[in-house]
Amino acid sequence: MTNVRIGVMYDRDWAPEGLPGFARDVEALGVDDLWVVEDLGWNGGISAASLALGATERLRVGIGIMPAPLRSPALLAMEVATLARVFPGRLVAGIGHGVQEWMASVGVAARSPLALLEETISSVRALLRGERVELEGREVRLADIQLVHPPVEPPPVVAGVVRPRSLELSGRVADGTLIAEGHGPHDVESARALVDKGGASADHALTVLAFCSVGDDAEQVARALRPCVEGHGAWLGRSPERVFTVSGTAEEAAEQVRELEVAGAGTVVLRMVGPEPVRQLGTVLKALGRQAQN
Repeated sequence: MTNVRIGVMYDRDWAPEGLPGFARDVEALGVDDLWVVEDLGWNGGISAASLALGATERLRVGIGIMPAPLRSPALLAMEVATLARVFPGRLVAGIGHGVQEWMASVGVAARSPLALLEETISSVRALLRGERVELEGREVRLADIQLVHPPVEPPPVVAGVVRPRSLELSGRVADGTLIAEGHGPHDVESARALVDKGGASADHALTVLAFCSVGDDAEQVARALRPCVEGHGAWLGRSPERVFTVSGTAEEAAEQVRELEVAGAGTVVLRMVGPEPVRQLGTVLKALGRQAQN
């Protein structure tokens, strides 16, 4: 039995109208978290989180991630606060740089992505705590802004980042760090060291995303994963063979989840690949000793 939180992603390529039903299905399986995606041209993170929260009773819903350049920190805080008041204790707000090419394509690329992310996360967290914020930063300017309805229980604000300087920044200003798909146990250990170098508190949690495909036919599993590991490997600058996945038989997948936990992951979020994702997820949960609630 593993103590790590187990989450599942609602993949960006799945139609948004399927999200409420999927959320109910995975809640019934017994997962801890459901993570939704905000990528340019796909779905909005706040609206997707609202759908998932409204369709379920206990799931924690994470947004991974909202690109800082797309919104004012004041608007981010307003949106997050609304959800956190209606669904207390059930939201994690992920904020990141966004893909720089995408940000440039809509005219919002930051002059200093690091400064923008630091100033955004710091000001959003302050606003969610009910503070009055006055900031004249390199990228963010807020003049006497305060939320009228701050959340009673401010949700965690986590940074979705990859590069070393950004990981240090996350340790300095965020409640936790969201680590992208493809990173294995050694990467998680390295990320932990970098967020600690940045000054992370003892409760700064690491959430690790991982492509997941399980089955008894190894070739079929590899075939299903191939487009993911090739595409993501190119983004990470590593060969497909070095893109970590949670895959193989259900027992092998469960062992890989445990390896991420040992390396420092507080939550492992599975991005299911291949047919019947809910069924696949159920087999991994069973191998981990997690009991369904129905």
